[in-house]
Amino acid sequence: MKKDGFIKKLFSGLSKTRDHILKGVDEVLGAFKQIDEELYEELEEVLIMADFGVETTLKIMEELKQTVKQKRLTEPAELKEALQDIITQLLIKEPSDEILRSEEPSVILVIGVNGAGKTTSIGKLAHLFKQNHKKVLLAAADTFRAAAIEQLQIWANRASVELIKHEEGSDAAAVVFDAISAAKSRKSDVLICDTAGRLQNKTNLMKELEKISRIIEREYPEAQKEILIVLDATTGQNALQQVKLFKEVANINGIILTKLDGTAKGGAIVAIHSLLKVPVKYIGVGETIEDLQPFDAQAFAKALFKSE
Repeated sequence: MKKDGFIKKLFSGLSKTRDHILKGVDEVLGAFKQIDEELYEELEEVLIMADFGVETTLKIMEELKQTVKQKRLTEPAELKEALQDIITQLLIKEPSDEILRSEEPSVILVIGVNGAGKTTSIGKLAHLFKQNHKKVLLAAADTFRAAAIEQLQIWANRASVELIKHEEGSDAAAVVFDAISAAKSRKSDVLICDTAGRLQNKTNLMKELEKISRIIEREYPEAQKEILIVLDATTGQNALQQVKLFKEVANINGIILTKLDGTAKGGAIVAIHSLLKVPVKYIGVGETIEDLQPFDAQAFAKALFKSE
């Protein structure tokens, strides 16, 4: 998908969040003749209602007040652009597509609770890398659910990439071991591993991820390694909790945020970025295989604040 095509998708995908935020922001700015404490309080409420979270909202408001002083803003309407700039800055952490640009082989472990769109995201990620001329291999290391292996096979077929899999219930680390051997012999650029999404027993999950990581370090030391967590945008602030819990079991490098087109809670993305210091690397705004793209903070902030 062309970049401008995805920006259009992003714009329409964020319509629920945008309507939710813009309506509130415009109403507040339109109701005031001057910038005062009451205006700030009402804006604060709008952002909290849009799932930015209390802590992040306070941070945004603090910066907004500083901007007003520094730039000597007097018109309430001028705050809209200032808000857009502040949110853009909060979201810009680092380029999201290091692996897309890298010449080194890479291994991506994908984690996340079942139902967040983990398997689907892996299929879409494989397609994205292929479109960028990378040779991709998938590993079905979520051996806990038979459905996960079958589902991944369907997505591997859709993306026209190969899948390394064992039987349900087999050792996830053994699947990764075989997948690394296959990635080396087939000269794959990117190996993407699905992993179990159960958080009920964190100790088991931690042990499994540690074992997988040890195998990658030992068998594939030359590869770049990334752990990406898949989050469902419709869960809003609950997504924040999931990242916190998974951070206890894994060193997360980035987020794949799915289902942005189905929610008014897109503001949560800002809270996750700002509070947990985990960058959003890819976002999904639709059902098709092309609807996952590298995250662009400026395009996102623009899509949140521009009504056309």
